Amino acid sequence: MSQNIAAVHFDDTQWAAMDQALTALEQASAPILVSLDGARGRRKLLKMGDGSEAFCRKALDAMRENRGLLPDNLDLEEMARDLADHDALNARLTRALQLVERMRDTDTALGSDVMVAAVLGFQVLRLAGKGQGLDGTNNELGKRFGPKGRRARDEEPEPREA
Repeated sequence: MSQNIAAVHFDDTQWAAMDQALTALEQASAPILVSLDGARGRRKLLKMGDGSEAFCRKALDAMRENRGLLPDNLDLEEMARDLADHDALNARLTRALQLVERMRDTDTALGSDVMVAAVLGFQVLRLAGKGQGLDGTNNELGKRFGPKGRRARDEEPEPREA
């Protein structure tokens, strides 16, 4: 018995459409997105997490109300634009992460379907292929499981005493 979790497959037109959409996304975001490395790496940055987001919003409101107390070089409009872009990017990031999760799940299902079929086929070849010139092939395929895997299949675990 085999499994077939991922039974629907993309055709060439669908693959091309996905590639075109990814290219468009890369091109549209290239001038805006940054890469963090070196001195400006992720580790060294002060980060705005879920807990500090409310603080940042309240701080912006308080700074707007008390602009006269702030130094001239503190650009509140830039801060407000950064916060608005953070919100807009986060909405798209959520969608993208959901899509990536579904893509990973599909990839896992495809790999599992292939692995189940391969193991089943190997077991059949190992049993039915004796004397059929498959000893070398079966030995090569059997390396995937290694000597520990073979013993684990052939031996029952000993019961533990309580």
